[in-house]
Amino acid sequence: MSTGSNGADASERSAPKSAPKSAKDFAKRARGKTQATDITNPKYFHKVVDCQWACPTHTPVPEYIRLIAQARYADAYMLNWESNVFPGILGRVCDRPCEPACRRGRVQIGDEANAKSGEKNAEPVAICRLKRVAADYKGDISDRMPPIPATKNGRRIALLGAGPASLTVARDLLPLGYSVTLFEKDPKGGGLMRTNIPSFRLPVEVLDEEVYRIVDFGVEKRFGHEVNSLKAVLAEGFDAVFVGTGAPKGKDLEIPGRKEAEKSIHIGIDFLTSVAFGHVEKIGRRVVVIGGGNTAMDCCRTALRLGAEAVTVTVRSPRKVMKASEWEIKDALYEGIPILDNHAPKNFVLENGKLTGVVFEKMIEQGVDGKGRPKLVASGELITIACDDVLMAIGQENAFNWIERDIGVEFGEWEMPKVDKITFQSTNPKVFFGGDAAWGPENIIWAVSHGHQAAISIDAHCHGKTVTERPKPGSNLVSQKMGIHEWSYSNNYAADARTHVPHAEKSKSLRNLKVEVELGFDDKLAMKEVERCLNCDVQTIFTGKLCIECDACMDICPVDCINFLHNDDEASLRQQLRVPALNASQDLYISDALPATGRIMAKDEDLCLHCGLCAERCPTGAWDMQKFVYVEMQAATACQANSNAYLG
Repeated sequence: MSTGSNGADASERSAPKSAPKSAKDFAKRARGKTQATDITNPKYFHKVVDCQWACPTHTPVPEYIRLIAQARYADAYMLNWESNVFPGILGRVCDRPCEPACRRGRVQIGDEANAKSGEKNAEPVAICRLKRVAADYKGDISDRMPPIPATKNGRRIALLGAGPASLTVARDLLPLGYSVTLFEKDPKGGGLMRTNIPSFRLPVEVLDEEVYRIVDFGVEKRFGHEVNSLKAVLAEGFDAVFVGTGAPKGKDLEIPGRKEAEKSIHIGIDFLTSVAFGHVEKIGRRVVVIGGGNTAMDCCRTALRLGAEAVTVTVRSPRKVMKASEWEIKDALYEGIPILDNHAPKNFVLENGKLTGVVFEKMIEQGVDGKGRPKLVASGELITIACDDVLMAIGQENAFNWIERDIGVEFGEWEMPKVDKITFQSTNPKVFFGGDAAWGPENIIWAVSHGHQAAISIDAHCHGKTVTERPKPGSNLVSQKMGIHEWSYSNNYAADARTHVPHAEKSKSLRNLKVEVELGFDDKLAMKEVERCLNCDVQTIFTGKLCIECDACMDICPVDCINFLHNDDEASLRQQLRVPALNASQDLYISDALPATGRIMAKDEDLCLHCGLCAERCPTGAWDMQKFVYVEMQAATACQANSNAYLG
């Protein structure tokens, strides 16, 4: 067994993440020697590749970055497409959980202040924007798509909602010969990617390309068709039904004046949908946005482009705990939109039946509550912000009034369906859920992950197999040695600053919804940024029987992550390292007892830069640099041809 947590298996990681282990977890273990790491377990090195581990679809980030470095853009795109399905879309709007996990961000802090905390930002590799490079430069990849059988397998699947989760299920099942029917209430596919993400962030042509690539695989489209009864869908005789309808209902705020001012108060996601389909083309001169999530940021920036002259965002909580992504807050501030935190809405102001403002009470932060969030108390100070329109973006929720309660789908807390977090199957074995419809609002990359796992379950269900039996991931380790001191990857470390993405001129972008704000990296900027990747998938492999304990690797290690010492229990061992291993969520790499002295090698995976200097310095070849490949299995191997080629 390896030391520390190797993490949940792939299907378990499709559900929301659990908290990292702590010192208390170590205390629960029997005191004694720390066991040697089992590096044959693919979960161990998978976790060391921080970006891939953090990605819900386990995209092989370092590998596609190396492909970009070689100008192999189509290959880089296909590696992305096989795992995350929408590289062009996600390269623009992904919530990018990979970047906070990036090792570069742990060793490099920049000069730019964080828009939430005010502290200096870490500078991870611009993984998300490099994904866009692969999409922008890929060329024609139509001949690399999986073949779709002309003869179907006789099984019919209904997908409700044409968002990222349903489209992923369709992509994974169509190459297996399934007949797929896609229901969507809107006239075009894409779900909330189309209706809730403004075109200045996600151009329509990029969305259409990746959505309709899947639809054109042979989906039966029932667009413009709102499903009002799940019972009716089941009555059509589908072998399985996947519910990927998102969280389509925006929350409202019932405070005095709400009903009287209803013509000037708009639910955020409904407003964005109306703008996306051209039903709303203008807004009042003064706009107040209530809410602190990403939808609020999209609403305020959209209002500017519809002609508003004064847009103000108000948030009840402190800015440091706003739900919006830090970079989305930064974009709004860059466009001159003030964000007023600690402002609780009290009532709407009307004059002669017309909305003229919103009254807010300032809140004061006093300590933290039981969940560790800032505890706010009313100050008694009231302020009025004048406005002509209000955009309400205080959250989203599911609406399942169209699912009858007598068809075997059980509901639990908050009137949410009971869904298995591994199989995505409901209590009706034919009905599966995913995306926001499963456990509430998440984001696109999690919806894709859900879709992959649901497709595996649907395929198993249709073949009479046990849905709880999940396919095991594929993995491989290959030495990167090309000579005595030469490796087949760039292992140089330089403290280069993160490359900034060019933006369109504000004079052009602020008055046109169709002008994309971020211009993306060109090939030259991309080549600069790829060099910042530390190649965390190239692992330091230690062979104890070759070690002569000369300690040369310790001497040359630039971060002092390699140690030779006598074994102890893990909590004590972490404190005894040359640089104490304080990050308990990252593992230690532990060898067996070495024959000469009985000492062990202990390496802190949290600190290692994967530079390979230990392997270059070692006189006996006890260290080697080996590229670790991890492939999360899906329902259709035809959708993973490029990824599986790495498994040998």
